[in-house]
Amino acid sequence: MSVRRTAAVLAATAVFGAVVAPAASAAGSSPSPSPSAALPSGLFGSADPTYDGVWRQSLALLAQHTVGQSPDAGAIGWLIGQQCANGAFAAYRADATTACDAKTQVDTNSTAAAVQALGALGNHDEVTGRAVTWLKSVQNKDGGWGYMAGGASDTNSTSVVIGALKAVGKKPQNVTKDGKSPYDVLVKLSKVCGGEGGGAFAYQPDKKGKLVANADATAAGVVASLGEGFVAEAGLAPYDRTQCVVADTPNRTDAGSNGADYLAKTLAKTSYLKSALPGAKDQPDYGNTADAVSALAADGAVKLAKKPLAWLEKNSADWAAKSGPAAYAQLIFAAHATGTDPRDFGGKDLVAQLAATGPAPVAAGASASPSEKKNDEKKDGGNGLGVWWIIGIGLVAGIGIGFLISGRNKKRQL
Repeated sequence: MSVRRTAAVLAATAVFGAVVAPAASAAGSSPSPSPSAALPSGLFGSADPTYDGVWRQSLALLAQHTVGQSPDAGAIGWLIGQQCANGAFAAYRADATTACDAKTQVDTNSTAAAVQALGALGNHDEVTGRAVTWLKSVQNKDGGWGYMAGGASDTNSTSVVIGALKAVGKKPQNVTKDGKSPYDVLVKLSKVCGGEGGGAFAYQPDKKGKLVANADATAAGVVASLGEGFVAEAGLAPYDRTQCVVADTPNRTDAGSNGADYLAKTLAKTSYLKSALPGAKDQPDYGNTADAVSALAADGAVKLAKKPLAWLEKNSADWAAKSGPAAYAQLIFAAHATGTDPRDFGGKDLVAQLAATGPAPVAAGASASPSEKKNDEKKDGGNGLGVWWIIGIGLVAGIGIGFLISGRNKKRQL
């Protein structure tokens, strides 16, 4: 499971008190499929897709598009075929020919990730339109989203949906519920400057309503606050300082830049973020580090991103090989955001390694516009709003102190 989802799924996991497997960001790979379970044609990765099939497929397709490749038609068709008639996506449906019903466990993260991929590829307006309509229908009154429909808003899920809205040309600030937009949630979940974790984002308030700095949520929150999705572009105002901007009324760009400053300060100590698994020794968190690189670059701190990027180039190969397509995609996104060649990433070709985990992309000169599969007639109108248990632990508690220094003036294009 990609680390971007780790904090989002933790709350659902905690409800049931069941942890059946560690997150890929810390342990390396998802559970292997049983010998009798054949993986679907068109799917990226060889690990059990039960909990991350749509997620890793979406990231893989988006990464290939980002490097100028045209993904295989069958791979795109597999993703489209996972959609329910109401527009939502579940993490994985083993039998996509069976209509979704109320027991189909759809979620906002899988749905938003699919929208980001299909929106970037283009020519899938019908699919992404239904998905966005569903996402709007389950928006919380505070303007954000939780992992499951109706769940309390969290930074990670809200950020993934913001990326989805941007992917289809919608302005997130205009997608509101009771007058609140998703940006309002991100500002609310960002910590003020000063004190422990100043400038960081929390995943959600804790039981006492306190915001606890979380590096995973911060990486996601920074990119979304600055108006970006998984594929972040370098910011418009490069800088090489670690600052936390004090504002009487912080806006989303202030919150995003403050989060970037928190990440920069934390990364300055070790060049990588750490995972904090209960009962286990802290260890490098490669996925969160890759996301943090993208976040720093999105805020214009490309120079500060170079050190953790260099650490990833030197140390991430084994992690990516074990973790699969989503891991390669995260590294490709980090390379893209910093202007690094993903085909020469520490001597490795991330593009070729990603391609080796799934269907080969369309060859140059071949048709790159596969027809969209029509699966609507096979789908029902089930709302898919049940509650389910999710695997994954790895809520990363970032550490660091924000420093109060005068602000930066950044302009973000919406």
